[in-house]
Amino acid sequence: MKLFNNWKLLVLACLTLGLAPFSPEPHLFGKIRWVVGGAVGMKVMDWFDLVLHGLPWVLLLRYIWLRFTSKLK
Repeated sequence: MKLFNNWKLLVLACLTLGLAPFSPEPHLFGKIRWVVGGAVGMKVMDWFDLVLHGLPWVLLLRYIWLRFTSKLK
């Protein structure tokens, strides 16, 4: 569980896996735009890709939430 509470590792994961590939735009942004647009034509691999690139951001938000609610020491 300490692995998920290491903010340096979470920031590194967000900047690498969370934003990869960097050109022409981060993959996560394209997937989010696709879902907001109705997710028409998304296949299982696209959903897996969304989860893979979004998980570091979810874990970082979880860490920040726990820090501000002072449940994490």
